[in-house]
Amino acid sequence: MASRIDARRQGDLFAPRASVPTGPVETVGRKRLRQWGAVALLAVVMASYNGISGWRETHAFMINASESLPNWAFFVEKGKAASRGEYVFFVPPDNELVRRHFGPASGPFGKRVIGMPGDVVSHEGSWVLVNGVRVAHMKSRARTGEALIPGPVGRVPDGCFYVGTPHPDGFDSRYAEIGFACRKQLLGTGTPIL
Repeated sequence: MASRIDARRQGDLFAPRASVPTGPVETVGRKRLRQWGAVALLAVVMASYNGISGWRETHAFMINASESLPNWAFFVEKGKAASRGEYVFFVPPDNELVRRHFGPASGPFGKRVIGMPGDVVSHEGSWVLVNGVRVAHMKSRARTGEALIPGPVGRVPDGCFYVGTPHPDGFDSRYAEIGFACRKQLLGTGTPIL
């Protein structure tokens, strides 16, 4: 009688074959390892989600819609102390000129910190100086013809900043309608991304 191997060699397709596993054998240990791996992955996903949720509470993405800043997209971090040269975002004062030009719900303004608390702001003709250095030129009228009132002078109070932009039509602390940007108005410090 021929062995199974001989039968296969002879082309007997119906000869019984030895049962050989065709895929990987999953042992109880491997199955348990896979289950714990899934639990670990779920924990990482949940922790990431919580981290992102926490990040959203202290950060925002803002788009600059004006020509006054060179960048158009910013990440804004709430509660971060601003330094000279950094961008701050703040709620502008509620006055007639701001409402007329930007609407009743104007949205936040973004400007660069030029003067820190304790710095001295002065005017020399139509120039604004911070600590004796020219930082902005004031116009007497807006592009639309409204009179513009020169901004505050003297020491920048604690918790406030002189904010501005290099844009000649910038609407910032050089004008009384904006004034200093103070702590109660501040939304956060911005990092330009685009």
